[in-house]
Amino acid sequence: MELQHRMPLLPEEAEMVSPHLAVGSSDGGLTFFNASGPIFTCREDDARAVRFAAAVLTSPDLGLAKPSEIARVLGRHRNRVHEYRKRYREGGAAALDVKRRGPRGPSKFKGARLARAQTYLNAGTPNRTVAERVGVSEFTIRNALKAHRLVRPDRRRDSAQDTETPPSTPRQRSTVDATCAGGVAVKRDVDRALAQVGMLAEARPRFEPAEAVANAGVLVALPALLEQGLVDVGQQVYGAMKHGYFGLASMLLSFGVMALLRIKSIEGLSTHSPGEFGRVLGLDRAPEMKTARRKLAELAGRGRALEFSRAFSERWAEEDPDALGYLYIDGHVRPYHGRTCVLPKTHVPRRRLCMPATTDYWVNDANVEPLLFVTAPANAGLLTMMDTELIPEIHRLAGDDRRVTLIFDREGWSPERFKTWHTAGVDVITYRKGTSRDWRRRCFHKVTVEVGGRQVVYLLGERMVRVARGFRMREVRRLCDNGHQTSVMTTRRDLSLETVARRMFSRWQQENFFRYMRHEFALDHLPTTAVEPADAERSVPNPAVKEQKREVSKVKAQLTKAEQRYGQQAYDNPEQQRHTVRGFKISHAALGQEIRRLRQTCEQLESEIKALPARVPIREVMDGVPVIRLERERKTITDTVKMVAYRAETQLANLVGPLLPDRDDEARKFMRQVFALPADLLPDYAKRQLVVRLHSMANPRSNRALRVLCEVLNDFNVCYPKTNLRLVLEAPEPR
Repeated sequence: MELQHRMPLLPEEAEMVSPHLAVGSSDGGLTFFNASGPIFTCREDDARAVRFAAAVLTSPDLGLAKPSEIARVLGRHRNRVHEYRKRYREGGAAALDVKRRGPRGPSKFKGARLARAQTYLNAGTPNRTVAERVGVSEFTIRNALKAHRLVRPDRRRDSAQDTETPPSTPRQRSTVDATCAGGVAVKRDVDRALAQVGMLAEARPRFEPAEAVANAGVLVALPALLEQGLVDVGQQVYGAMKHGYFGLASMLLSFGVMALLRIKSIEGLSTHSPGEFGRVLGLDRAPEMKTARRKLAELAGRGRALEFSRAFSERWAEEDPDALGYLYIDGHVRPYHGRTCVLPKTHVPRRRLCMPATTDYWVNDANVEPLLFVTAPANAGLLTMMDTELIPEIHRLAGDDRRVTLIFDREGWSPERFKTWHTAGVDVITYRKGTSRDWRRRCFHKVTVEVGGRQVVYLLGERMVRVARGFRMREVRRLCDNGHQTSVMTTRRDLSLETVARRMFSRWQQENFFRYMRHEFALDHLPTTAVEPADAERSVPNPAVKEQKREVSKVKAQLTKAEQRYGQQAYDNPEQQRHTVRGFKISHAALGQEIRRLRQTCEQLESEIKALPARVPIREVMDGVPVIRLERERKTITDTVKMVAYRAETQLANLVGPLLPDRDDEARKFMRQVFALPADLLPDYAKRQLVVRLHSMANPRSNRALRVLCEVLNDFNVCYPKTNLRLVLEAPEPR
């Protein structure tokens, strides 16, 4: 008999379950007690919690109660308590869930299928069509609508087309963009859902009234981009992209706008607001970085990048055939800093180093505007590329019956080639390579030449010079102030001295073009590090010959030192001891023997060099390493878009240049400032207009120039691609 109760402090309503456990019921709740006080509480109608208590409190490890004792208090059979314990041991608390009986809801029409049906209904699709697309009966769709599991929204007028809708502010747009459920600025869920299932070719531009959209001033360049053929040529070559939210037109415009806004790589998209950029494109947001990469890879996968670039060259040649009269040619070396690929090395002039790189040869027209470019295989030289690639392409653009004049640096000096080209209808203007005698000062006279819009006085002279057998060229020289004479050679005899000098010295504008493209458009940037197979049969200098020549140089150096020692010994020979040469040779027999050995070694190495082939296929040099090169498709596409953007910027700079005090220095800088301006976007679908109201620039003079530029561009009557909205540019009223 116990002298003291083990749980002396219990509520009045508590009932003893066992000597170690009690349970109390109050206000619909159950509370279990042990000697220390309450240990578990739950509601009586919470079946899962009651089962959990029965399984845990009857555990042998705790020793609080037996299953039969708990079953008696809870009003259940003891077998049920044993079942709860077994389920808890095997599956934990989740295994104690109450299984519903009776109807379990729809077995097929739920989850993703239900969401797809709602997406189609939001787009206004009929019930029968929705049922066919999601794979259920029309009766199922109607029942779901009655049960409010599906909702057919009212077809209201698009808010973007409501001209009375007040424009959104940057703060409002930022808040909405940040709280979008699908991601930052993802608002057109229906279009994206349709694109995901392949039912939307591409999202149509849809503008909404908005105030102070960042960088919306870049829409000033839209007429110029379309005039250059960015969208038309892209559709002509590529047709269309795979069905998706971002189509061909939106991606080409994205790449073009990125170039004008100085977003120098696809990775740079991550530093710009996608919502604001998207509003410039007429979409909810701009493509994110991985999407832009995927779309660029899709275009590259079609293998039409060269055709894409050539189509622009043909378009520009047809629009301005006179610009093909003089063509500037020069190479641009793009260094490669990666460690993934083994690329051929070449000299990088601006760094004065020999390093891995690729070489592009650019052709600029008479106005020094880019016309075309080709990538040299394994950094081939200028003469090789002119013979194999450039001159045939120039003839194709200009016509075989038209003579053209090529202007290039002394790297292309070759009188024999000049003779051949002259017969084929190609004239040249270039610098003379090598040394020659100076002309007398009386051979020169003053000539006024206009270079870059400025009047310059040169001292020029000319004469005919024989440069090859049966071939004479015209030499024009300029006498500099320091007495240096710069020699210019040409096959054109009909040009005046002034024209030859002006055309040759204007070649530096092409160097300025390369520098501007590197700094402003990131011409050296590689859009991808992917590689592709290269020509394994391409011949390269035999490395064995190079190694043998290195050995010959070492042996000759040793031979020279030995001969010097031998001669020094002969000079210092004491005649009292050795009166004859024979005696001297006998006394220095070891040194003489070494000289003979070194001479024999040199002769042997030189004979081995003659037996080796001078050039071998590159596959024999790589020792099993794959012969590869950097992928060209994506590089060609991005470089072509940058070339189009540069020409568009030049077109705008030429329009605004006369309105600025210093035309050459300010025009491009002015346009960069215009592109970065915020602007209000005010679409008027009733009048079919997209009004771009630009914000003010820094001073009244700039505002006046901007207003005149907008008036000129409005006369183009350009419609935004894929819409019927005519672009109307409005600048601030000048004072």
